[in-house]
Amino acid sequence: MTTRSFVLIAILFVVAALGSATLYTLDEVEQAVVVQFGAPVGDPITEPGLHFKLPFVQEVRRFDRRLLSWDGDPNQIPTRGEQFISVDTSARWRIADPLVFLQRVQNERGAQLRLNDILDSVVRDVISSSDLVEIVRSKDWKISQEDLERVQVAGEEDEEILLQEVKTGRAELTRSILEKAQVQMPSYGIELVDIRIKRVGYVEAVQQRVFERMIAERQRIAEKFRSEGLGRAAEIDGQTQRQLAEIRSEAQRRAEGIRGRADAEATRIFGESFGADPEFHAFFRTLESYRESLGSDVTFIIGGDSEYFRYLRSIDR
Repeated sequence: MTTRSFVLIAILFVVAALGSATLYTLDEVEQAVVVQFGAPVGDPITEPGLHFKLPFVQEVRRFDRRLLSWDGDPNQIPTRGEQFISVDTSARWRIADPLVFLQRVQNERGAQLRLNDILDSVVRDVISSSDLVEIVRSKDWKISQEDLERVQVAGEEDEEILLQEVKTGRAELTRSILEKAQVQMPSYGIELVDIRIKRVGYVEAVQQRVFERMIAERQRIAEKFRSEGLGRAAEIDGQTQRQLAEIRSEAQRRAEGIRGRADAEATRIFGESFGADPEFHAFFRTLESYRESLGSDVTFIIGGDSEYFRYLRSIDR
């Protein structure tokens, strides 16, 4: 390799190094602040594309322009009625002024810590000054007939809570939290876009009592259904027994009627048959009497010329 080639390669290497140290690019989701010896220089860069900086003495701090999420830890907060509840909140925010953001919180981790302090404090203030019914229900929520029937079974206390008037509602409380928190955000270069209460629940100390109350409520409802079922079963059984007695009575009446008509018909037939031949009638009745009265264990003391045996005496004739 000649000296000239070596020098040319060295020059190209230096130019490439200076170019990479001088030029930088931003895409559509980024914004940046140029820092020289740790101090910001100039205005924030928000336009995407190719940009310049002094090599080696300046560096670029990049920040996201998109919406970022914040998830707070569930906090145990007492309501105005001294009911301890667990409140879990989330929020969406963006870096509105990267220069102020860099100066006040440095990076997203610092912003998350600052949001923890501000949002948790505002949520606690709003929740502790509100009633539980305002936190869990909307202002336009309507009470259904099913809800009324359920609390009537559960007890008067639940019915009183259900019928309590909602003056503010959860949506208004959330809006109030957002407005109070937004006031503090510009000083950190942050724009708070939205905040939501994800979940509201009782703390563990109260949760067990709530569960016991729910179980007792279900047991009362089950006992009510069971009592109604037993009453209905007794009613059906009574109706069945009454219908069975009516069927049996009707069957017996019809059977007696049929039996009476049969006996009358038999008597009529016997009467007609025996009336046609009185002698045969006397003979038949006497033979029936022999069958019923005579036997191995029967002893008669009667005269041999008795009229009772006249048909026996005529057998040999």
